[in-house]
Order: sequence, then structure tokens, then C-alpha cells
Amino acid sequence: MERGENGVGSALRAARRATFGYFALNGFLMGMWIVHIPAIEDRAGISHAVLGWLLLLLGAGAFVGMQIVGPLTDRIGARTVVPVSAALCSAALVLPGIATNVWALGAALLALGLGNGCLDVSMNAHAVQVEHGYRRPVMSAFHATFSIGGVLAALVGARTLSWGWSPAATLGAIAVAGLAAAGLAAPALLRAERAAGDDANREAGANRDSDANLEGEADPVAATAKRRTPRRIWFLAALALMLMLCEGVANDWSVLHLRDVLDAPAATAALAYGAFATAMTVGRFLADRVAARFGPVAILRYGASVAAVGLTVAALSPWTPLALTGWTVFGAGLSGCIPQLFSAAGHADRDAAGVNVSRVAGLGYLGMLAGPAVIGPLTHFMPLNVTFFLPVAFCVVAACTAGVLRPSPARGEVRPAARP
Repeated sequence: MERGENGVGSALRAARRATFGYFALNGFLMGMWIVHIPAIEDRAGISHAVLGWLLLLLGAGAFVGMQIVGPLTDRIGARTVVPVSAALCSAALVLPGIATNVWALGAALLALGLGNGCLDVSMNAHAVQVEHGYRRPVMSAFHATFSIGGVLAALVGARTLSWGWSPAATLGAIAVAGLAAAGLAAPALLRAERAAGDDANREAGANRDSDANLEGEADPVAATAKRRTPRRIWFLAALALMLMLCEGVANDWSVLHLRDVLDAPAATAALAYGAFATAMTVGRFLADRVAARFGPVAILRYGASVAAVGLTVAALSPWTPLALTGWTVFGAGLSGCIPQLFSAAGHADRDAAGVNVSRVAGLGYLGMLAGPAVIGPLTHFMPLNVTFFLPVAFCVVAACTAGVLRPSPARGEVRPAARP
């Protein structure tokens, strides 16, 4: 295999480019759905309240897909599961566009959520394989590419809507393009044996598996315990839930905060989410270099601390410019945190990377959905900006427990290390 000046093979570089493609495709597909929500709502003849309930089906489908595809990825490999998941997500995109009633739209969102959940976990599991091959952090840049896909969807969707295209026509065309992209990128994905390391490591692993099988015959309980998800993974999943809830708060409430609390004009209020999202994207492109220099623990500890300071500034600020600064700092601080959790889960056990990532991604996704569900009821008892101290507290918890990201050599965990 030809290797570049940094010791990275051409096949590994191609796999990295393909992974970028799948992350961008996922962000683009979900962004196209979001852009067309008003038109789809009108076509189905439903109210905002009904749409809110239907969106729970989208989340439920994603959660189920994540739990199904995690073990499947470990069993048959991400090289097979990622393109199939991308094809499923692409094909399902057209369904909301042709739904004409509440029942059809509900089924469409369940299918779209299922495809999105499958693609989310499988592409992150493959990203862990790529990161293992590079021997340095590369995960955050993949997540930044997802955000870029969403921005591209907003631009494309705005153009097609200005042309008067129907949701069915636009989403149908995008579905076909997504199917083509899923197939074209598939050959570049890594085979399972390439991600498993060199021959010596594989032989050692085989010997350990053989010994474990012999021990399992004598002690079935020990064999069952080995298949159990470690408590550390559940702790990572809990942190993902808290931090993605923080992200969901910014997505759903940042604009309302400036408009309702600070009486900012609608156009100015919209800048709150734009500032947050831009800081998140830029921060994720930079986070890999910082993680390579200082390590993932520093990214989570200081990133969550910066996020807590940023959201506190936004919540307490009486001035719109200062609040916008706070939302920007909040996005910059959060930007590198979630990718570190996904990476740690995937590297904790190479043989169960898909399952572990599905646990972290699944609870994290529930946290994202819980943002509006938690903050909304709290506003009946306190001002909106005061409710933001709940996500501030979650950021503080993440900062104080960042040591959980330290690798555990005793369990055979291998992570890209910080440079000395």
C-alpha cells in the first residue's frame, strides 16, 4: 500500500474522504427535510401542535434505528451497513413530501427517523475506524461536515422553493441524488480487517478470544457479563444526553431568547442561532488539532467550561450584542465535546464499537429532543433566560467529569493520543 509523507495510506485517505461524504449527505438530507417543514405541514393539513407530536415519531424512529444498527455494524462491518443506511435515509426523504394526511406523514417521519438513526451510528462507527488508522483525532471534522451539509441544504432548499418546486419534486430529486452518492462512496470504505490493526494485533486478539471461549465454557456467567455494556459507556452516554440537550436548547430557544427576553427585532434575533451554529462548525474543524495537542480530556473539560460561561453571559446579558457574544462562545465551547464522547465510545472496545456508539448516540439524541420538552414547562415558573441555568449546570457536570475520557489500557482500549 502506498503511503504519503505522513505515513497515511491512499486507501485510508480515500476512506476518510468517503466518510466526510456520508456525514455531509446525512446533514444535507435532514436539512432538506427541515427546510420543507412548513410546506409539508400545509400539504398534510395539520396544525403546529399535531406536527409537534409527529416529530416525536421522527425521534422514536431514529432511536430504534440506532439500537438496531449498532450490533449489526459490529457483526457485518460498517463497509456494508453505512451505504445501505445512507440509501435507506435517502429513499425515506421523499415520503414526507408525498404525505397528504396525518397518518401518512406520521409513517413517513418514522421511516425517515429510522434511516437517519441507522446512518448516524454506522457512519460514526466507521469514523472511529478511520481515526484508529490515522492514529490522531479526526472525529470532530466529520461532525463539522455534517453541519456544512445542513447549510448547503438551506441554500438549495431556499432556491428550489423560490422556483416554486413542490416538496415532492424537490425531495424526490434529492432522494435520487442521495442514492447515487451512497453507492459511489461505498467502495472507498474500510474493510473490517483493515481497521482491526496489524497482523500481530489480530493474532493476539484471536488468542485472547480463544482463551475467553474456553473460560466461557467453564463459566457461562462470565461470558454473559463480557457482552454487557460497560458502566463507563453508560456514563459517556449520560454526558452525551446532557450536552446534546444543551445543543438542543440553543437550536430551539436561542432565537426566542433574544426576541422575547431582550425584545430584539426578528431579523436580529435570528442571528442568535446563526452565531451559535457558525461557532459550532468552525470549532469542530479546529477541535481535532487541539485534541491532538492537548488530548480529549482537555477538550471536554475546558470546552464545557467555556460553554457554561458563554451561556451564563447570554442568560444574564441585558444587551443584545453581549447576548449574541454569549451564544457564540456557547457554540464554540460545545463544538468539540460531543465528538470526543463518540470517539471514546468507539475506541473503548473495537469489537463492540457499533454497540457502544449506538448507546452514546441514542441517549444523546434523546437529550437533543428533550431540550424543548424540559425548557418549555419550566418557563411556566420562571423567565426563559433563567431556565438556561439547567444546561449551564450540565456543562459544569461535564467539565468536572471529563476524566472519564482517559483510555483504559487494562481493557485494551486504544485512542489517538495527545502529542507530548
